Amino acid sequence: MGSLDIHIGEILARNARLYPNDVALIERVPAEGTRKEMTWKQFDEQANRFANVLMKKGIKKGDKVIHLMMNSLDWLIAYFGIIRTGAWAVPLNFRFSGSDIKYCCEVAEPQCMVFSEEFIDRVTGIKGELPTVKDYIFVGKESPGYAEPFKRLVETSPSTPLTVHIHYDDPCGLYFTSGTTGQPKPILLTHKNMICACITENAHHYQKKGDNFILIPPLYHTGSKMHWFGSFIVGGRAVILKGVAPEWILQAISEEKATVVFLLVPWAQDILLKLDSGEIKLKDYDLRQWRLMHIGAQPVPPSLVKHWKEYFPNMAYDTNYGLSESTGPGCVHLGLENEHKVGAIGLPGFNWETRIVDEGGNDVGKGDVGELVVRGDGVMREYYKNPEATAKALRNGWLYTGDMAKEDEDGFIFLVDRKKDLIISGGENIFPVEIEDFLHTLAGVKDIAAIGSPDERLGEVVTVIIDVVPGRTITEEEVLKYCEKLPKYKRPRKVFFGEVPRNPTGKIEKPKLRKKYAGMEEAFKIK
Repeated sequence: MGSLDIHIGEILARNARLYPNDVALIERVPAEGTRKEMTWKQFDEQANRFANVLMKKGIKKGDKVIHLMMNSLDWLIAYFGIIRTGAWAVPLNFRFSGSDIKYCCEVAEPQCMVFSEEFIDRVTGIKGELPTVKDYIFVGKESPGYAEPFKRLVETSPSTPLTVHIHYDDPCGLYFTSGTTGQPKPILLTHKNMICACITENAHHYQKKGDNFILIPPLYHTGSKMHWFGSFIVGGRAVILKGVAPEWILQAISEEKATVVFLLVPWAQDILLKLDSGEIKLKDYDLRQWRLMHIGAQPVPPSLVKHWKEYFPNMAYDTNYGLSESTGPGCVHLGLENEHKVGAIGLPGFNWETRIVDEGGNDVGKGDVGELVVRGDGVMREYYKNPEATAKALRNGWLYTGDMAKEDEDGFIFLVDRKKDLIISGGENIFPVEIEDFLHTLAGVKDIAAIGSPDERLGEVVTVIIDVVPGRTITEEEVLKYCEKLPKYKRPRKVFFGEVPRNPTGKIEKPKLRKKYAGMEEAFKIK
């Protein structure tokens, strides 16, 4: 291959050449008690087979293929098969409704759709409204009449490698944002972006061939896949774990001798709750080889990390910051050697630059709050077909993240909050993460969200929604009393008790909470 033919699919081919008989992927489905594994050679050949299926159907470089599946070995086979044709993989959020899927198809204009059985009803319901989709490929047992079965197509297709010339800067994926703040935005990523994610993640977490990565979050999202890329680039194995119960996670780590695990905040909280209650006991698992737990995708309460270290004092911890527009995590990271700075998202990532700027794009002073902007090889090419949004987000090579942050005297960056989530009360700026981190230290709080509610006099007041640890009780009076330690303008004026909804990547779905709670009368509080 020439120097310009370095692409994400070639890393898989190289692993197959170097480690043909080594296990690449393991799929565990604890609810069904099943386990499957696949070697690098098998992975590579299956991807080639699916690429040949697509080529035979006329899929060519620059075409788009909708990829709508739950996590599985087949998810990755399909993904690498798509990109080896030079087409763009368009992985969609498994929570998208039929109308969301239709919208994404209108933007992407795909020629083909690969989908699994969980999506039959949604796809069938909109099929007549997708004029560009010529072929439907179904991953599952009983294929609907309009779709061809993935398994049969792959089994009868040759494993011959394709000869498509793929350039380092060619697009390879169209990733739609989760859509929690309006219609999903299509983010165009290139092979260069993907390789940047491989290198950055590996540089941060020192993954070696002997590491085993537990892969739990949804693969359609950049965060999960790009963390795995750090192992992928060195041929390390990974376990696709379908299920997030604490017992299943610890069992998989123990039985598969896993070394690196990426968790979302709610999963780490659930493990700690069951350890605290005695429902699970560490002595029942062999976790000696587990060297690193890292978290990303949302602000991490320092109290959670402190609690974690009480159970796992010798385990390394890291937090990662990123966004789909930066090809997932890594543009900022804490670093394994910087646990003394827990609470910060960290320093500029490997081969990344950061700044914190005011509304005019000028650098703010140390300790002052501004918008975090980043620059590096992971920055997306564009918001596809949306030049206005692209121009707003990309300025002079810098990606404007929409996240408000500040930097301490040592250069560590602290995430303050999303720009759009800012609460302005009586002219004072209040950042919800501050309130959330504070209330996470109140005994009995499982999860917490802070939002602004309209107020005639102050404009907005702080409202908190608290999810209480099962078996515990917390009263509104206790919460308000505890919050007397906060400056008066930051204290919650309204307290609700209920579930804190999070999307598949762990982010709090604040638009849902604002719709449900903001402006509600006192009499309607949920107790």
